[in-house]
Amino acid sequence: MADTKSRLKQSYDAIAERYTDWAVKNSALRIKYLDRLLSLLPPTANNSGPLKALELGCGAGVPVTQTLLASPGGRKFSVVANDLSDSQLALGRAKLGEGPNVGVEWLQGDMNSLEFAEGSFDVVIALYSIIHLPRDEQPEMLRKVAKWLKPGGLVLVNFGIEEVEAEETEDWLGAWMVWSGWGVEGSMGKVKETGLEVVVEEVSPGDGVDASFLWVIARKSVDG
Repeated sequence: MADTKSRLKQSYDAIAERYTDWAVKNSALRIKYLDRLLSLLPPTANNSGPLKALELGCGAGVPVTQTLLASPGGRKFSVVANDLSDSQLALGRAKLGEGPNVGVEWLQGDMNSLEFAEGSFDVVIALYSIIHLPRDEQPEMLRKVAKWLKPGGLVLVNFGIEEVEAEETEDWLGAWMVWSGWGVEGSMGKVKETGLEVVVEEVSPGDGVDASFLWVIARKSVDG
């Protein structure tokens, strides 16, 4: 497991610029579902502070963190942008900046090792990222996301549609890569087991790949 994650980090470090270019050119689906998520957020008071967002597997922050920092719909966001790859995060810092004045904190590390207080975030987004975790870690990751959400908070996540313990390739954008998943029914079951209410459940093509993905938006109960 540790070796797999170390190798995954090495791959994303090696293809950081190539992946970022690919992500910029192939972002339509991510933007579509991000817009769906934002449309489900309640109105914010004029005197309230920025909404707190967490992006898991942010890469260089494009397009998701970049969109949130642009105050979509007049909403301001403070973003914690996490990725396993140091090189991806370095590109993000160079492209988008960092610090409280910018509104983003770049946080390197395995997403399943992160620790936040319960109810820390209004929004959590994990696109093409949880699928890189070993399959048996994915349910725990979803439970953590549910815990980190504020009451009424929303998560946007996607999964592969095939049930596979580990699918590997030696050449994805020029690097070794691995994915895993529980399939549509299994992944939906893992989401529902967290207690989150499913708002959107759709199978759609992925961005720039010959594969479809399960796209999910789920809400934490206002009662917590």
